[in-house]
Amino acid sequence: MAKAGGIGPVPNSTRPFWRTERHELDLHRSTAELPSEVDVVIIGAGYAGAALAYYIYEDNPSPPSVLILEAREACSGATARGHLKPDVYFNMAKYVKKYGARAAVEVANFEASQVHAVKDLVEKEQIDCDFVLTRACDATLHKGLADETEAAFAELVKSGFADFKDVYHARAKDAERISGVKGALSAFTFTAGHIWPYKLVMHLLKSAVSRGANLQTMTPVTAVSETPQADGRWLVSTSRGHVRAKKILYATNAYTSDIAPQFENHIIPVRGVCSRIVVPKDRVAPVLSMTYSIRHGPSMYDYLIPRPDGSIIVGGAKPPFWSDRSHWYNVKDDSRLIEPATSWFDGLMQRTFIGWENSGAHTDKVWTGIMGYSSDFMPYVGDVPDKPGQMILAGFSGHGMPLILLSAKAMAQMLRHGKSFEETGVPSVFKATKERLGGTKNDITEDQGDGSLKSKL
Repeated sequence: MAKAGGIGPVPNSTRPFWRTERHELDLHRSTAELPSEVDVVIIGAGYAGAALAYYIYEDNPSPPSVLILEAREACSGATARGHLKPDVYFNMAKYVKKYGARAAVEVANFEASQVHAVKDLVEKEQIDCDFVLTRACDATLHKGLADETEAAFAELVKSGFADFKDVYHARAKDAERISGVKGALSAFTFTAGHIWPYKLVMHLLKSAVSRGANLQTMTPVTAVSETPQADGRWLVSTSRGHVRAKKILYATNAYTSDIAPQFENHIIPVRGVCSRIVVPKDRVAPVLSMTYSIRHGPSMYDYLIPRPDGSIIVGGAKPPFWSDRSHWYNVKDDSRLIEPATSWFDGLMQRTFIGWENSGAHTDKVWTGIMGYSSDFMPYVGDVPDKPGQMILAGFSGHGMPLILLSAKAMAQMLRHGKSFEETGVPSVFKATKERLGGTKNDITEDQGDGSLKSKL
């Protein structure tokens, strides 16, 4: 298996379902040559980069000059599942122990607020991206994990420091029927959404480009100067030349440490696998009214979103490969599938859901994507320590959909209005600090087998 190495993403990534309808900006260069100087360089044209650009220009009568550099096509990274599923309870007990109750509630509330923030944005901009407001269902099949999760949730409710009015818990006697998942021993439901992520991201990019942003695809960044130049600008080197910039915004996720080496061992490339399952055209797909996480055991799960067209996006497939880190940890190669997982999706709907036995559901497409996992499972948001003029929005641990939008909005406020991180409302544990970059603990590998690994792949 190819490991992390070289600068940036590999060419010829596996093609996700989301990129089957290409946008006009998919391969776009606003100008034939790169500008020599700009106010702001955004590195990365995925969800984070597009959202940053959108908010820099939103209601801005005097926007800065913005250059968006993307190594491959626009939105060609791991924005792969469209599952807008906040973590409103599952990891809270762990966060309480690690960061304290106040910080844990901050994170949960921030994630929950993103669902309606995305809904509001889609409606305001009239974005054609198949947004659906729904419920998510966490169905657990493993008794030990079900018992542990229920006990932790009961303690959280008893403590009274968090509001769980949107969380419904179905215990063993009701879990299977309420969830529709065969053998479910516990089920939790809460507000969530799903979306066609590529269409959302490309709409935000188009909005920024129409207001003056310069988008340059197929232009990998190879280096950023270690120190600013005499006038305070940073030198950004690319495969097509150099650009000087007052501000650099890293929206580089898994590839951050390639050009910002202080994030090595803090944002690690992690490869995941996803699929699209379809039902034959001569049959009617059984209705799935919720999105899902199917928890097979500690650190083992599948996630599913039903599409309006009757197909289902399913990812995870961890049991066949997760024990062998060479398949996924510190891996940048998304040009090849994770071979042990390729057959996992065959028959998945039939063996998982009541009423799908004779559906004929079968695997239509499988792809891989490279996520950026932070070593403490918290994203990095805000100013890069000891690098004046550099900012970062990365390290989402496969959980970017309910983290990115409002984090990007907050960073734009810092950039445009000089707000401090603390004034933005972003959870305090997301702040990029010297202390975090000086840490040596790696929760990704330490949590691999104990059930507390964030279920976000």
